[in-house]
Amino acid sequence: MTLNVVSTTERPDLVPTVAGWVWEEFWRSHGHTLEQTAEAVAATVAARDLPQTYVLLLDDWPVGTATLAARDLEERPDLTPWLAGVFVAPDWRGRGYAALLVSAVENVCLQRSIATLWLYTRNAERIYARCGWRTVETIPRKGRTYALMRRDLMA
Repeated sequence: MTLNVVSTTERPDLVPTVAGWVWEEFWRSHGHTLEQTAEAVAATVAARDLPQTYVLLLDDWPVGTATLAARDLEERPDLTPWLAGVFVAPDWRGRGYAALLVSAVENVCLQRSIATLWLYTRNAERIYARCGWRTVETIPRKGRTYALMRRDLMA
């Protein structure tokens, strides 16, 4: 069993799979179409800087994704960059794969000398806290409460 994280730049053939996941999990409920989602994910293939999307492969089979984005939360345009769209396919959850994706994006940030990374979540705060993230505030958004979290990557 081999685990590997690749970017959509390296593997553009993974864009339809990632777009389907991201649309179902995040974008559909916000009124986006699958086509809009696919266009956004496809844009990461040729992006020279951000966003960059990463896919976790298990023996060359995609099982999860995460994106390093310049912007993610409309209410906080002052913060950048963001860990966004972390998703592990339901059949593969509970195996630590989300933590592997988070770590992969954090390592990309370290290589780029990015000191602080941001995310927001409604229901995965504990997962991120176990990865070293800390909640800095709560954000009311569209009738729900989200945790705004940060990860300081450089001492």
